[in-house]
Amino acid sequence: MNKALILDFGSQYTQLIARKVRELGVYSEIHPFNISLKKIKSLQPGAIIFSGGPKSVYEPDSPHPDPEIFELGIPILGICYGLQLIAHHLGGRVQKAPEREYGFASLHILDRSGLLHGLKDRTQVWMSHGDRLEAIPQGFAITGKTANSKAAVIENRERRIYGVQFHPEVAHTQEGKKVLANFLFRLAGLKADWNMSSFIQDKVKEIRQLVGKEKVICGLSGGIDSLVTSLIIQKAIGRQLHCIFVNNGLLRKGEYESLLEEFRQKFALQVIGVEAENQFLEKLKGVTSPEKKRKIIGQVFIEIFEEQARKLGDVKFLAQGTIYPDVIESTSVKGPSHRIKSHHNVGGLPEKLNFKLVEPLRELFKDEVRALALELGVSHEFIQQHPFPGPGLAVRIIGEVNKESLRMVREADAILLEEVKKARIYNKLWQAFAVLLPVRSVGVMGDQRTYQQVVAIRMVQSTDGMTANWYPASPKLLARIATRIVNEVDGVNRVVYDITSKPPGTIEWE
Repeated sequence: MNKALILDFGSQYTQLIARKVRELGVYSEIHPFNISLKKIKSLQPGAIIFSGGPKSVYEPDSPHPDPEIFELGIPILGICYGLQLIAHHLGGRVQKAPEREYGFASLHILDRSGLLHGLKDRTQVWMSHGDRLEAIPQGFAITGKTANSKAAVIENRERRIYGVQFHPEVAHTQEGKKVLANFLFRLAGLKADWNMSSFIQDKVKEIRQLVGKEKVICGLSGGIDSLVTSLIIQKAIGRQLHCIFVNNGLLRKGEYESLLEEFRQKFALQVIGVEAENQFLEKLKGVTSPEKKRKIIGQVFIEIFEEQARKLGDVKFLAQGTIYPDVIESTSVKGPSHRIKSHHNVGGLPEKLNFKLVEPLRELFKDEVRALALELGVSHEFIQQHPFPGPGLAVRIIGEVNKESLRMVREADAILLEEVKKARIYNKLWQAFAVLLPVRSVGVMGDQRTYQQVVAIRMVQSTDGMTANWYPASPKLLARIATRIVNEVDGVNRVVYDITSKPPGTIEWE
């Protein structure tokens, strides 16, 4: 079957492997390293990839797969720690290297008839390891080496098991995509049949089978994820879908009114508009913990959906625009990675839910959702809008959420976006937004001392939201934004610029 399983051993690049495989036209899924053989067989993968990881294979608490995985006959590619796992389990020897190899290395190709087909000799690869292979398992051949790794690439074509010490999934490895393509197509025999058209067809069929003649409600947030979710479901079941757009008081300036009209007129969706600002603010009163905010917001949304469902009568399904990064960042069940934060539509759901969930985008990355939106006829302008968190401005206020804090952050955010668009850099950015900080600073306005709040502005560039770099905005633009915010937003007397990348920070502050 044309599916690749990526087993997560804790690498920071695991999600990147999945994305690169999908870019090559092969559907991929991430699963924990200790997935059972029974589960693997039920998934019927055509290939398995072991991710890297921070541990050493010989450490007592290091993650290991079921050893019988090597007897399934499914082609396996081990990356970095994954290569060392293969050697460790199949009779090779892994030892601590005299020197850690981190950064660029030159790969000397010894045999390019298999995994390294078509690669240039001395091609640049990216290394990140402290251990190395000192002896390879029987039946394997060394097909590539670097100055510090004599066994940088090993292959056993009879058993269809392969390993690379470097990271082919990162951009720093010049021909990494070619290595992955060789494994998937030349060696594992898969076909490139994963695309958005086939995804829509499969999901429409799946939703029809799941839902039958029942009604579905879908919460619209104003973002691309929930819109695409509703359009796919509408394609599958038509008027059985009822969308709910809630004014929770946490949206951007003028957003509720303009989007409600667009959803109804442009996309022909059945949308129920619900005014619930006071309901949300009452529950958020006095709350400062970001995790608690998310959970409260998720709970109130569910209460509103349940109330609307009762009015519609006998609704069994709730649709959500959950995407893969939401799942990855909200839970560690996919592998030994730590939970980063809960999302209101993942970790924020109550334990007892009166609906069955429909989440057609759950396995998609953001760039795939945008490609899907194009297939569904959504305009470029809507698709290119910056991501906006489900909990809205609540997670852009560090501290208590109330009408006054919302006013300040909403006005500052509107100024920032206006100036970013004027500067014609909006489409260069993944996100640009303002954050209200829980600190006050001394200032001078009109010859008088002020003691008011601080706004941080954030502009980042990214491909999928999993990693991000801060945008080197010009001093002139930053000065214009800061001057306008201080002059136009009552209660703010200082603006700072966030220059933290992800990692180590997250894109949002909460």
